[in-house]
Amino acid sequence: MSVEQSARPVALVTGVGRTVGIGAAIATRLAASGWDVGFTYWTPYDERMTWGAEEGAVETIRKALVGEGAAAAAVEADLVETEAPARIFDEVESRLGPVAALVMCHCESVDSGLLDTTVASFDRHFAVNARASWLLIREFGRRFRGAHGTGRIIALTSDHVVGNLPYGASKGALDRITLAAARELAHLGVTANVINPGPIDTGWMSDELKDAMTGHTPLGRLGTTRDTADLVEFLCSPRGKWINGQLLKSDGGISA
Repeated sequence: MSVEQSARPVALVTGVGRTVGIGAAIATRLAASGWDVGFTYWTPYDERMTWGAEEGAVETIRKALVGEGAAAAAVEADLVETEAPARIFDEVESRLGPVAALVMCHCESVDSGLLDTTVASFDRHFAVNARASWLLIREFGRRFRGAHGTGRIIALTSDHVVGNLPYGASKGALDRITLAAARELAHLGVTANVINPGPIDTGWMSDELKDAMTGHTPLGRLGTTRDTADLVEFLCSPRGKWINGQLLKSDGGISA
């Protein structure tokens, strides 16, 4: 076990609805390193995306976590609803115990630009990506009672804005909200960091885009979900306790 507690601590990972997603990789990596894991998903989001909902994904992910020795709890939640964060914490706490790490992988992401974004889409992006993240962090801060220095908050972000305006803009807000927690939750000894994983294909890239992104990356490959999961596991471990208030680019150098 790579964590300092005698019992397995609990991580809450949001946005874990597909086996190929970053959220699922993070949840599995944390389970393998000694965490129990609560995770959220929202099937209607996947149903309206081009990849569609993955039948049986939630149970497959749950079994994978259990296979790593973790207790696991899946919670379906629409993060547009302002009461969802409190309900999520209530369910995870009742089934697994108090949450020691909050890892936010959820998102609303629908391509549109300055001229064709609708007000409804703009508002939904900010409700899910920014407001819900604030409410989750607030709930975590209100409830955290762990030892000083053991709490973790991590959010996944993106700097893609052109042609993806509401997504990128709301992720920028997410960055600021998360980084504020590094100072505002300092009295709890909670670290808060943001990770930009760069381009990772989880089923949304065309072959042309894959080739283009690979060609622009100094290491000559796309990022993988495991790349991000390894960094999250490090930050959640005692080895990552001195990294705080940072926006970390884990993108293979594509932004260099």
